[in-house]
Amino acid sequence: MENGPNKWGFQGKQELNAAAAITVRGFLNMLMGNINKDDSRPIIPLGHGDPSHFPSFRTTPAAVDAIVDAVGSGKYNCYAPTVGILPARRAIADYLNRDLPYKLLADDVYLTIGCTQAIEIVSAVLSRPGANILLPRPGFPYYEACAASNHLEVRHFDLLPEKGWEVDLDAIETLADENTVAMVIINPGNPCGNVFGYDHLKKVAETARKLGILVIADEAYDNIAFGSTQYVPMRVFGPIVPVLTLGSISKRWIVPGWRLGWLVTSDPNGILRKSGVIDSIIGFLDISADPATFIQAAVPQIIENTKDDFFSKIICILRETADLCYNRIKEIPCITCPKKPEGSMFVMVKLNLSMLDDINDDMEFCLKLAKEESVIILPGIAVGLKNWLRITFAIESSSLEEGLARVKAFCQRHATKQ
Repeated sequence: MENGPNKWGFQGKQELNAAAAITVRGFLNMLMGNINKDDSRPIIPLGHGDPSHFPSFRTTPAAVDAIVDAVGSGKYNCYAPTVGILPARRAIADYLNRDLPYKLLADDVYLTIGCTQAIEIVSAVLSRPGANILLPRPGFPYYEACAASNHLEVRHFDLLPEKGWEVDLDAIETLADENTVAMVIINPGNPCGNVFGYDHLKKVAETARKLGILVIADEAYDNIAFGSTQYVPMRVFGPIVPVLTLGSISKRWIVPGWRLGWLVTSDPNGILRKSGVIDSIIGFLDISADPATFIQAAVPQIIENTKDDFFSKIICILRETADLCYNRIKEIPCITCPKKPEGSMFVMVKLNLSMLDDINDDMEFCLKLAKEESVIILPGIAVGLKNWLRITFAIESSSLEEGLARVKAFCQRHATKQ
């Protein structure tokens, strides 16, 4: 082989490695790498929100039939329009209109590759020199990763555990300035399992209006609520403040791998169009990939043919596993849960490190737990809350029982000697 140049003119981009490391996937991959290969017990995945692996959480046959019909028709092997195919956009608008005092149109709906691409779009569209965005703490770290890649400054506001994880609205007004573009609201809550009530969301909308910023409503877990607080979509308050709703079929239909999401503009006053945000969304979609056309084509049939009993069954299972999770956590002395989960698929619990020997923080807790017990739990630092843990209860109840029993045994083994 001939000698190459003294110096090659390319190298990897270190910023991408850093961004990947702070995502949920990055943390879970790290923890999986710490599993003891000699442990014959099954790995208990209490760290991620993908229950589709478990028999109790299979999607409805109506969704599968819709995909089969779309593929079998031979009509959807083509490229889709930039914004998504019209029947799917119309069906999603009609689906979201069930909760609204005004009507969304198909033109208000933009199809995306899951919720994650919708996050990428809003981060790119809203970024400009000096701009900042307000993100919840704890929250979903993909927002931080996308903000970093778009040079969008992040400012965190706290969710208050002592108030059922409500937004610290006083902090919002303190954090915001003339360069603030938006605030993110995740409801039902990932990672906290909370559901915001109507009155609180109205205060959020009024605060955003006062500050002249829009609200990004992350509703990936829309309608997955099983407590005493009724789920209210943020788009209800579109007449007060412009709202960008991010959603998908991933969680409610238990099909995260299908990667079909949406970005919806709820803005009856037309502020987003006047400010150029609509044109920028379309511009982003013009230079990016689309969801698979046959998945888009299946959406109307998926929405129309899914019966309420499917949703009711999933809600019932999640209510039972949330209760189980909450009750078993109460039996583990070094872990406390400030609020019983009412929605989504997660709960946040606090570590009392003073009750544990040879464990200094949540990351070390999760690494040792993975190695010693083959249980994967997400450290709170991954979602912005050090020395907390995020636990998913969207798993078979028998596996949840076993996983939390192993956590209890782990904590007893590492308990501070009196």
